[in-house]
Amino acid sequence: MGASTGPILAATGITFANEWILNKQRPDFRILLGGAVAAGMLALFEHVSPEIAKGIAWIALITTLLVNPVGGGKSPVQNLLSVSGLGGK
Repeated sequence: MGASTGPILAATGITFANEWILNKQRPDFRILLGGAVAAGMLALFEHVSPEIAKGIAWIALITTLLVNPVGGGKSPVQNLLSVSGLGGK
């Protein structure tokens, strides 16, 4: 398994769970398909430049955690703060 595979699959799982469970949307399996394609493409790109592929995967993970989803729900960090009671409201 390549160095970029873990972070990109983590971003995929976090996005899927955040939309389905925490934002109470219907399960969107296109997220899983897109994550699998992205993981495969980054694994192939690692043969050309491992550092860039790993950097792209980590940028995707951090962006997934902080940015609000397109559907208008909360980001994973916002949901975590509200579930834990540290979010203020």
